Amino acid sequence: MFLIGLTGNIGTGKSTVARQLAELGARVVDADLVYRELIEPDQPGWRAVVDLFGRRVLAPDRRIDRRRLGEIVFRDPEALGRLERATHPLVLERIERLLAETRPRVAVHEAIKLIESGAADRCDEVWVVVAPREQQIARLVQARGLSRDDAALRVDSQPPEEEKAARADVVLRNDGDLTALNDRVVEEWKRVQRKLEQGGR
Repeated sequence: MFLIGLTGNIGTGKSTVARQLAELGARVVDADLVYRELIEPDQPGWRAVVDLFGRRVLAPDRRIDRRRLGEIVFRDPEALGRLERATHPLVLERIERLLAETRPRVAVHEAIKLIESGAADRCDEVWVVVAPREQQIARLVQARGLSRDDAALRVDSQPPEEEKAARADVVLRNDGDLTALNDRVVEEWKRVQRKLEQGGR
């Protein structure tokens, strides 16, 4: 199995790249979706979050109120760090299990904190999606219904994208030209296929 780690800050367009890789034949595992499953009531992630922040982050149906939780952690770096230390290992364990069960030829681990969680160390290559700050903010406003101030807060709470790009094997710039982005993804996909045909990892 050849494992691509796909990352990038919020609003850069990781999901766009992940969808294209899935269409090309990769088995994509979205760490955020795994996290959402793990914080369903009485799941290990749910218990970890409630242990950290109490029942104030629960909605009446006992589900985690992700907006309320986000309001807490995106304004408090220490709280965000505690949440990540508690949930990242659970997410990594679940993803490893999913991939071990399916053993695809090419898999993609999509995660916003791929590098920070240590998951990048387990990948054969790291691909980083970057985008201009204003486009990141506009995408969050449009896609998630956030106010501009809340979107800017979330974008600015991320590590500098230059740090992620420095760790990358492949940097994909998503500045709004989707044709150029798609062409670059296809080009990199073909390169990976050639590498596999030659017996590389």
